[in-house]
Amino acid sequence: MSEQHHAATLDDRYGRTPARARRSKAVAISAAIAVVVVFAAWVIWAGLDQSDRGLTDDVVGYEVLSQHSTVVHSQVSVDPGVRAKCAVQVLDKSYSIVGWKEITLAPSEQRTRSVSTEVTTTTRGVTGLIHDCWIP
Repeated sequence: MSEQHHAATLDDRYGRTPARARRSKAVAISAAIAVVVVFAAWVIWAGLDQSDRGLTDDVVGYEVLSQHSTVVHSQVSVDPGVRAKCAVQVLDKSYSIVGWKEITLAPSEQRTRSVSTEVTTTTRGVTGLIHDCWIP
């Protein structure tokens, strides 16, 4: 059996044919195009869907009232007439969450509002902050 015939027999046996190589290349190119299309669609969808309506938040300060209560002072800005929600949290000295409260800001004509939120804590807090704000 010649060397060339033996190689051809092995290629046939294991499916290494020119037609299969072209088919594999076409499948790989199609998969790459599909990934790019899905990624582009996600970027467009995420960009259009994320209307934050000018929502920003800043912590102005906090005040530890007692072993089980802390007030978080903040400013929240959102477009007039838009309702917003915020999650306010209090942390202890090891950065564990010891208090959490979700607040709702009713629509207002003012863009920026000062908000003071009293949060009940399980142990003494050492700092208070806004975890996140969003448009419901």
